Amino acid sequence: MGRITLDKVTKSFGATEVIPPLDLTIEDGEFTVFVGPSGCGKSTLLRLIAGLEDVSSGQIRIDGNDATMVPPAKRGLAMVFQSYALYPHMSVRKNIAFPMRMANMPQEEQDRRIDAAAKALNLTDYLDRKPGQLSGGQRQRVAIGRAIVREPSAFLFDEPLSNLDAALRVGMRMEISELHKKLATTMVYVTHDQVEAMTMADKIVVLRAGHIEQVGSPLDLYRAPRNLFVAGFIGSPKMNFIEGEEAAKYDCHTIGVRPEHITISGSEGAWSGVVGVSEHLGSDTFFHIHETGLAETITVRADGEVGFKHGDRVYLTPRTDMLHRFDTKGLRIDA
Repeated sequence: MGRITLDKVTKSFGATEVIPPLDLTIEDGEFTVFVGPSGCGKSTLLRLIAGLEDVSSGQIRIDGNDATMVPPAKRGLAMVFQSYALYPHMSVRKNIAFPMRMANMPQEEQDRRIDAAAKALNLTDYLDRKPGQLSGGQRQRVAIGRAIVREPSAFLFDEPLSNLDAALRVGMRMEISELHKKLATTMVYVTHDQVEAMTMADKIVVLRAGHIEQVGSPLDLYRAPRNLFVAGFIGSPKMNFIEGEEAAKYDCHTIGVRPEHITISGSEGAWSGVVGVSEHLGSDTFFHIHETGLAETITVRADGEVGFKHGDRVYLTPRTDMLHRFDTKGLRIDA
């Protein structure tokens, strides 16, 4: 079991309140991602759950039991950090076994858990190697293996992929997601990367300045962002925002349209502009359009074969059924 409940939890450092009163429930077996810009409180919130920071007020419950004052080692949670924190002089096997050795677990049980973790993480052939003989991705898997053998009720990941290059990050995202399916254990994952959040999460918690801006599935947040902040944070490339007369046509202060919901043409369309920088990614091209009179830049996501070049006059047509409307306070207006 791994249901985690935060009830009016706050955190202050001196006179500075970094987590205002906050309520959140993470269901058993759920993959929940905390996402938001640097300084939004996501790592602090994870450390409160882990017990590495004391709450200033409120209550944390794990499987219905009050864990607010319970020390970290007694909460039944396992944390994986950005730093691998492996012992360089120990083999992979001994690194994974370390928490079990500290708990004086019988050797037979240690071996069983090590073998199971190594199989799940494709580390069986590397158990006798030292960390220095492994790639960054393999070292991160060892750190995860050390958490797995504790058989926790929940895993807590604090930006575990930040030290990896782009290709390894993609691979490790898939491996952690696959591991979640195998273990069916609660996972709470912190990242500033909304792509990681969208591809891995069952539920995303978007944070800003310690406040929860929105909670929902990746598609919930993509299709119906609650406010301008969430709309601009979720989605890559980010949503385009247009104010003024064009927005007023739709009885709102701001309209938002995602780059993938705009068609681009060389002959006709609702809006006109000039092609600036183009990002060619093979299957897709991102065109950054200027001189529209609507916004400084409008980004359009098009098929990779579309061949406009810098300085071309182009015409844009948004999908009106996919427009997002926001009021003067930046809050979503539902049709």
